[in-house]
Amino acid sequence: MKLEFLQRKFWAATRQDLNCFVIDNNGFILISKRSQEMGRFLGEVDGAAMTQLLSMGVFSQVTMYDYQAMCKPSSHHHSAAQPLVSPISAFLTATRWLLQELVLFLLEWSVWGSWYDRGAEAKSVFHHSHKHKKQDQLQPCDTEYPVFVYQPAIQEANGIIECGPCQKVFVVQQIPNSNLLLLVTDPTCDCSIFPPVLQEATEVKYNASVKCDRMRSQKLRRRPDSCHAFHPEENAQDCGGASDTSASPPLLLLPVCAWGLLPQLLR
Repeated sequence: MKLEFLQRKFWAATRQDLNCFVIDNNGFILISKRSQEMGRFLGEVDGAAMTQLLSMGVFSQVTMYDYQAMCKPSSHHHSAAQPLVSPISAFLTATRWLLQELVLFLLEWSVWGSWYDRGAEAKSVFHHSHKHKKQDQLQPCDTEYPVFVYQPAIQEANGIIECGPCQKVFVVQQIPNSNLLLLVTDPTCDCSIFPPVLQEATEVKYNASVKCDRMRSQKLRRRPDSCHAFHPEENAQDCGGASDTSASPPLLLLPVCAWGLLPQLLR
C-alpha cells in the first residue's frame, strides 16, 4: 500500500478540524495534514504533546551512543592572548605561508600562459577550500542522543495539557496489527510555551580514567563459533551463476572503436 493512498483514505475518514497524526513507535510522523511535517519527529512539531506522552509513560526515552561521530574540536584557550610556539614551529608556519603566497602570485599573473582562466579558477577554489579547511576541521569523538520508544502496554490514552490561558485536549491510540499510533489534538489552543523535544546529539566528555576503562572494555570482533552456509528451505539452484558469465566481444570492441573515431569527430 502506497503512502499517498493511505493518506487519502485517512483524511476521508477523519474530521478536518482536528490535528491528526499517524506516528510510528519512535515518534516520527508518517501522516499529517501539513506535508512539511511528514517525516519529522513529533517532538519538533508539537513539543507539548510529546512532553505529555513522555510524562504519561506512553513513550520512554533511551540514550543511544555513537562511537564513530565527528565533532568540532573544543578551544582550549580562554583568553585573547596567542599561545606560545617554538621557533621551529613559527619558522615552518612562515615558510608554509610564503609558499602559499608564491603559488597565488603565479596564478594571479598568469605565469602559465593560456592557463590563466583555469589559474584564476584554481585561485578562487584554493582560497575557498583553504578557508573552509580552517573552519570545518573535525575530530573523532563519542556522542549521545535520545531515542524515544513506544510502550505497547499503553494502547490508549487521553489527557488535557495546560497551556496558560487555554487547555489542549489530546487522544492517542494504537493502530491494531501495526507499530503505528493515531494522535488527535485540539488545534485551537496555542501551546508554544512548551519547548520542542529534540533529538540533538551531544559530545560525551571523558576524563582520563574513564577513557582508559572504556577502551579496555571494548569487545573485540570475532567470527561466529559455527558456520551457517546452508538452510534446508533454500533452493541452491536459484543462487549463484556468476561463474557462467562470459565476456561479450561487441562490448570489448566498443571502446577501441570509440577511441579510433574520437579524433575524427573532434575535427
